[in-house]
Amino acid sequence: MRAANSSQRLTMSPSPLKLLVITASVREGRFGTVVTRWFASHARNNERFETTFLDLAEVQLPEQLPPTIEALSTAEGRSPEMRELFARLDDAEAFVIVTPEYNHGYTASIKHLIDWHFSPWRCKPVAFVSYGGISGGLRAVEQLRLVFSEMHAATLRDSVSFDRFWEKFDETGALIDPQEPDQAAAALLETLSWWALTLRRGRAQLPYRAQ
Repeated sequence: MRAANSSQRLTMSPSPLKLLVITASVREGRFGTVVTRWFASHARNNERFETTFLDLAEVQLPEQLPPTIEALSTAEGRSPEMRELFARLDDAEAFVIVTPEYNHGYTASIKHLIDWHFSPWRCKPVAFVSYGGISGGLRAVEQLRLVFSEMHAATLRDSVSFDRFWEKFDETGALIDPQEPDQAAAALLETLSWWALTLRRGRAQLPYRAQ
């Protein structure tokens, strides 16, 4: 019998991979919801994933962080809303961050979310969909890679980016020329599913000990 190829093995996953798509921009008049809606159409149509969404504009995080990393690694002692948020992040098996670039960097909102949740990112893949001016938000993505490395997460090499995003979408929020971005989204989800499934199996077989 011929061995199954990598694509066939992925489709044999016992259950869909839990993907959480996070909209990182919270500013008034933001474009992030348009980009998220576009990516959502791809994620929802991918049978390998069970996709949910988190909009940081709808999240209220306390300004002051707890004094220890241990407190950031558990839901204990949090408000009911914060416990629910911790559980959503902890339950996810893969993440896609939809982010703009602010002043050549990432948004304060995504950094604050990361800082409040130390352990839920651990041994899970993180992918990026970015948008901005001439750089397409890639400077924010490269900086976020460093932050997620500290969280013991695995960031994907490839991402989807929109330079001069205001020229790429029409007034209804649809892409004017969707072929290349659609192909990039499909490739990102393909790679993300490999990492998510591989790390799911790894976490089940051998508990990871972060130092």
